[in-house]
Amino acid sequence: MRWLKFTASGKTSWGIVEGAKVVAVDGDPFGEWQRTSRMHSLGDVKIELPLIPRTFYCVGLNYLKHLKEAADKRGEVPAVPDRPEIGYRAQNALIAHDEDVVIPSFATEKIHYEGELVVVIGKKVKHLTETNAMDCVFGYTIGNDVSERSWQKADRSLWRSKNADTFKPMGPWIETAADLATMQTIVRVNGRETNRFATGDMIFGVVPFLIELTKYFTLWSGDVIWMGTDGASPDIKHGDVVEIEITGVGTLRNRFVREGRLAPVP
Repeated sequence: MRWLKFTASGKTSWGIVEGAKVVAVDGDPFGEWQRTSRMHSLGDVKIELPLIPRTFYCVGLNYLKHLKEAADKRGEVPAVPDRPEIGYRAQNALIAHDEDVVIPSFATEKIHYEGELVVVIGKKVKHLTETNAMDCVFGYTIGNDVSERSWQKADRSLWRSKNADTFKPMGPWIETAADLATMQTIVRVNGRETNRFATGDMIFGVVPFLIELTKYFTLWSGDVIWMGTDGASPDIKHGDVVEIEITGVGTLRNRFVREGRLAPVP
C-alpha cells in the first residue's frame, strides 16, 4: 500500500495511491482510517511531505563503496565500522517531492546529493530484538541527503552543511510492502543516470540499527531513519534536477536553484 499526504482543492489529507489515482481517506495510516469516495488524479494534486518526524535519525558510511570513496578523498585507509552508529538531522531541512532545493547564494559549488532509503517507524517501541525489530517498521520512503561539502570540511559538526533549509527532500509517499532484497537505488541528474546500487547492500541493515537505537531511545510512530548511500555525486549546478528512484518504492524528484537567481523552467 502506498500512503500519500496530498493537497487538493485547498484540503490536505492522507490518501492511498492506486495506479495514477489517489483515493482520499479520513484519518491517518498510524491510527484509525477509512476510505472515502473522493478520488483525484495523481497529477492533479500537490504532493506534501509524507510526515514530519518527531525524531529524524540518520546513518552515515553504511555502504562500502561510499566509505572507500570518502576515505580516498582524505588520503586515508577506509575504516569499516564495527557497530551501527547514528546521527541526527533537522526538521527544518525537510521539503517534499517536486519542491526546490535552494542553494544559499554564498554557498560554494560543492553541492552534493545522496539517494537514501528512509525507514518509517509505525509504533512506539524500545529494547527491540532480532526477532521483533521489523515489527515496528510501517514502511519506506526516499530521501535526498544534500550537502555543502566545503562547509562540511570546515566545520566541527554538520550543523549547516547538511541541515540548511531545503537540504533534505523526502517522499513522495510511504510504501508499506517493499522487498529490500530486490530493491535498486537509481539516481539521475537531468535524466542521466549517475549512480546505481543494491539498496539492501548495507554494512549494517535495518534490523541492527533498530536494535542499537532502541537500547537507548524510544522510537515513536512517525520517526524516520535515513539508511545511508553508496557511491559519490558530482557537483550540482543551478537548474539541475535530481531524481532518486528506489525500485518498489517510487521516485523522488527535486530541482536545485541558487538563491537570488531566476528559477529555470522545469
